[in-house]
Amino acid sequence: MSKSPFPGMDPYLEGDIWIEFHQTLAHEIRAQLMRRLPDSYVALLERYYAVDYSGLGLLGPSARQGIYPDVHVTRVKEAAPTYETFTAPAVELVSPVPEKVPVLRIEIQDVDQRRLVTVIEILSPANKHGQGFEQYLHKRAALLQTSTHLLELDLLRGGQRIPLLGGELPAAPYYVFLSRFTRRPHTEVWPVQLRDSLPTVPVPLLPPDPDVPLALQPAIEACFELVRYHERLLDYTQLPPPPPLNEEDLAWAKTVLT
Repeated sequence: MSKSPFPGMDPYLEGDIWIEFHQTLAHEIRAQLMRRLPDSYVALLERYYAVDYSGLGLLGPSARQGIYPDVHVTRVKEAAPTYETFTAPAVELVSPVPEKVPVLRIEIQDVDQRRLVTVIEILSPANKHGQGFEQYLHKRAALLQTSTHLLELDLLRGGQRIPLLGGELPAAPYYVFLSRFTRRPHTEVWPVQLRDSLPTVPVPLLPPDPDVPLALQPAIEACFELVRYHERLLDYTQLPPPPPLNEEDLAWAKTVLT
């Protein structure tokens, strides 16, 4: 089997493998777009660093992992034959320390004008928690004041969602958001359920050039075919990484995996 057992997004990716998957997906999206873009456009990968305040331990040991000491530390005093014993702590846990994590985004540029046309952001945990979320919103607000389209792929169940006005977001674990500079402040929203395939969404270019399709599900499947996460790196015998699935989705996920 060359793809995930899940029909759409694989919830088991939302853990310590995310950073690697994030970069693999960015490369696959760029490759797909380069096959479809007119010759006057180019899709480039832009790397920046975000500070991860999520405490998810994406680059090191899990913050949930405890180390339990089983001995006391004893020191012999040199001046007298007496012993001094320190009480061992009950448990040793990991303090979440902000870490710089690499983030790739795809930038579509007009070759002749050297103009930034469209930005495609694949949201990372560093973009969705605490101060990292606030920093992302600040950067996002600055981009929305330009003549650049913004396509955001929120393929993480955890963390905060980008704020939108005019109604409630349809309940879903995943979303795709598209803000065309020609239609601001309106934002197009694609909610994606756990049991659904990811959609094919438009990537806008400069008027009057037509949108280019971005097929997200084939992009995800290409990542699995290349790296074989499901065979090598994801442990489907355990519960999915947090946030926990609700009872109905968890029961369905167990059925899929068996």
